[in-house]
Amino acid sequence: MSKRYDIVIIGSGVIGSSIAYHLSESQQEEVLVIDKGFPLSGTSGSTQAWVWVHSKAPASYGELSMFSAELYPILEKKIGDVEYKRTGGISPFFSESEREKALMLAEKQATVGIPIEVLSQEEVLSREPALSPNIVGATYSPIDGNVNPFRLVELFIRAAKKNNVEFSFYTSVTSILKKNGLFEIETEKGGKYTAKKIIFAGGPWMKELASLIDIKVPVKQVRGQILITEPLTNLIKHTIAGMRQADNGEVLIGYSLEEVGYDRRTTLDIIQNTAQMAIDYIPSLANANIVRAFSGIRVIPEDELPIIGEIPNVENAYISVMHSGITLSPIIGTLMAELLLHGDTSIDLQQYSLSRFDK
Repeated sequence: MSKRYDIVIIGSGVIGSSIAYHLSESQQEEVLVIDKGFPLSGTSGSTQAWVWVHSKAPASYGELSMFSAELYPILEKKIGDVEYKRTGGISPFFSESEREKALMLAEKQATVGIPIEVLSQEEVLSREPALSPNIVGATYSPIDGNVNPFRLVELFIRAAKKNNVEFSFYTSVTSILKKNGLFEIETEKGGKYTAKKIIFAGGPWMKELASLIDIKVPVKQVRGQILITEPLTNLIKHTIAGMRQADNGEVLIGYSLEEVGYDRRTTLDIIQNTAQMAIDYIPSLANANIVRAFSGIRVIPEDELPIIGEIPNVENAYISVMHSGITLSPIIGTLMAELLLHGDTSIDLQQYSLSRFDK
């Protein structure tokens, strides 16, 4: 016999767990979260965990990111300390030709209220003295920051469980059928679940999951490799495009983009390029020891914007897939809960609908 739920969420990463928590606040629905692995075994546990806003384009996407960043202090009061820090974000550039692009970015983002300063070399180095004197300038915004992804996902799940959400880990979904208006979900363990509504939040595995209901989702898997240094003393104050410093002094470095499917191996060429990028930004890092290298698989929609909302032509099926899940998780959880519980959202999500790809 199958157990019946009001809502089943497939995926327990930062997006799936945020949706589960925000749904659970109302305590109106019986909710189950299914995951093929364990929380943080996928993308959400393999990230620098920036809460990054200021360079997100178009401006409407930057605005959505800003709204989400503004929710982090409120979220911490509700679920606990996720080590969110609004450090401010710096994105350096190395040529005067890039300054014009920076000024255009600042002008566009100002239309939605995102504050950006275009800094001179002197202003950049006064804020981050360790940066290279070869840097010509930078964009800066006080909104950017970072968070501890392990604490974030853990506390989302803990808070959801407290509100009676159920979780089933190491549970791969093998089939989804719709009968009599209900979704019948089978797993490789032999478990069967029935749901009135279903949410696909499976990150890099979205194509395979959506194919179970004959839906195509235009996303790609992109590997990112990250280096971690030994603990260093007070090197970086801000979140910098390409690196940040954790509370324990370790510096996380990297922003590679490789379309290699699900291959999570690290490679020498990218490690070398990443290390050189770090030295170009902060010359003193040449003397630091690297203690770890790892990679994660991002999921990026083809137009690089989130896909959120109802799945066209499949009633009561929903999707939530995007890059920058750490940044967006507070707002996505909020909006998806509104959509599932009330049928509407406080922010118009039409531009993020899966139906945009039909055009």
